[in-house]
Amino acid sequence: MFDGADALLLARLQFAFTVSFHFIFPAFSIGLASYLAVLEGLWLKTGKQLYLDLFRYWVKIFAITVAMGVVSGIVMSYQFGTNWSVFSDRAGPVIGPLMAYEVLTAFFLEAGFLGVMLFGMNRVGKKLHFAATCMVAVGTAVSAFWILSVNSWMQTPTGHVLADNGQFVPGDSWWDIVFNPSFPFRLVHTVIAAYLTTAFVVGGVGAWHLLRDRTNAHARKMFSMAMWMAALVAPVQIFAGDMHGLNTLEHQPAKVMAMEGHFDSYPEGAPLILFGIPNQAEKRVDYAVEIPGLSSLILAHEWGAALPGLDTIPDDEEPPVGVVFWSFRIMVAIGFLMLGLGLWSLIARWRGTLYDWPALHRAALIMAPSGFVAVIAGWVTTEVGRQPWTIYGLMRTAESASPLDAPAVGASLLAFIVVYFAVFGVGTWYILRLMNKTPHAGETPVEDAPIRTAGITPGPTQNPGGGRRLPEGGDERGEEG
Repeated sequence: MFDGADALLLARLQFAFTVSFHFIFPAFSIGLASYLAVLEGLWLKTGKQLYLDLFRYWVKIFAITVAMGVVSGIVMSYQFGTNWSVFSDRAGPVIGPLMAYEVLTAFFLEAGFLGVMLFGMNRVGKKLHFAATCMVAVGTAVSAFWILSVNSWMQTPTGHVLADNGQFVPGDSWWDIVFNPSFPFRLVHTVIAAYLTTAFVVGGVGAWHLLRDRTNAHARKMFSMAMWMAALVAPVQIFAGDMHGLNTLEHQPAKVMAMEGHFDSYPEGAPLILFGIPNQAEKRVDYAVEIPGLSSLILAHEWGAALPGLDTIPDDEEPPVGVVFWSFRIMVAIGFLMLGLGLWSLIARWRGTLYDWPALHRAALIMAPSGFVAVIAGWVTTEVGRQPWTIYGLMRTAESASPLDAPAVGASLLAFIVVYFAVFGVGTWYILRLMNKTPHAGETPVEDAPIRTAGITPGPTQNPGGGRRLPEGGDERGEEG
C-alpha cells in the first residue's frame, strides 16, 4: 500500500498527527488547572458554595483531560527513537536534558499533587488542598516552559557548539539555550492561547446551560468568568502575537514571507494579502485580495517600508507556502472572532442582558471549540513554516529521519490513526457527556463520584421548566454573576 510513498513524508505526517492530537489536551489542561485554582481560591475567600460546586464540576473533566494528555504524549517520545533517530543522536545533548528537566520539575510536581487535588478534598485541610491545586496549576505551566524551550531552540538555535562527531552540544551557558531568541515570545503566546482555549470551552458550556435555563446560577457564573477572560485577554493575545511575528521576521524571515504570501520583494511597501490561492510553482498568489502597503505597516510599522520576499530565498529552502498561508489566516481570523465575542459580552453587561441574550449564548456555544482550532493552526504555521529545517538553518528534516522503509512507517501511522480515534474519541465523548450535565448545588465530589448523593433538594436553579425570574447577575442566595 505504501510501496510508492515517501518514508520521510509519512514520518512527518505521523508526528504531525500524534502531536496535534496530543496538544489538544495540554492546551485545555493548562488553562483549566489555573481556572480550578481560581475557583477554589474564591471559595476559600468568600465561603460561597457556588464556587465549590463549579470546582467539583470541572475537576472531573480535568482529570480525564490530564489522563488523555499523558497517554497521547508518551507516544511522541518513542517516535524520536523510531522515526527520528538521526535527529535524536545529533541534538540529544541539547534537547535531552531540557526534556528531562520537564519530567523532573513539572511532571513530578503535577503528578505528585494531582492525587491530593482529585481525592483529598475530604481527607486533608482546605488550605493544604488549595496548595495542591495551585501546585498542579504551576506544574502545567512549568511543563509548558520546558517543552516550549526545546521547540524554540529548534526554531532559533543558540548557545550550542558543533562537535567533531556532528553532534550539537551545549556551549558555555545553558541560559543561552533555554532562553533562546524566540522562546519568551513563544511561551507567552502559547500559554495565553491555552487560557483562551479554556475560557471559550467554559464559556460555551455555560452558554449551553443558559440556553436551557437562564436562571441557573452556576451557568451564569462560569459564563460570566469566561466572558471576562475573553474580553480582557483576547486583546493581549493579539498584541503578543504581533510581537511574536516581529521576532519571527527577524530570525525566520522565510516563514513570515510564506505567512504573508510574499513571493516577490517589495522595495516601496508590501501589500497585506487578505485572501488568495498561493501558486508556489509560478511564484505568485492567484486571485489575491490585498490592501496596499498594510503589510509594511504591520511588520515594519511604516507604510512604505521595503520588505523582502521569497525571491531572496533559495528554492530548496522555501517552506510550503500554501499550508502556512492558510493556517496563519485561520489562526488570525479566530483570534479576531474571540475579540469580537469578548466585546459583545461587554456590551451585554453594559445593557444588563449578559444572561438574557440568546444570540450571544449561541455565538459562545459555536465558539467553544475555536481555541483548539486556533492552537492547531498556530502550530501548523510554526512547524510547517520552519521547513525544510528541523534545527533552523543547521539541520534539514531530510537529514533527521531514521533509515526506515515507507511500508513500516505507513503501517504504524494507520495503527495510530485507528487507536487514537477509538480511544480518545471515547474519552472526548465522555467529557462532552460530563459537560452536558447541568451544574447544580451540591456537586458530587470526585472521590464520591460512584456514589449517588442523597438529600439534595432541588432549588430554583435546578428547574429548567420555569421558576421565578432571578435578579440579574445573581440567585436567591445573592451569588453574583
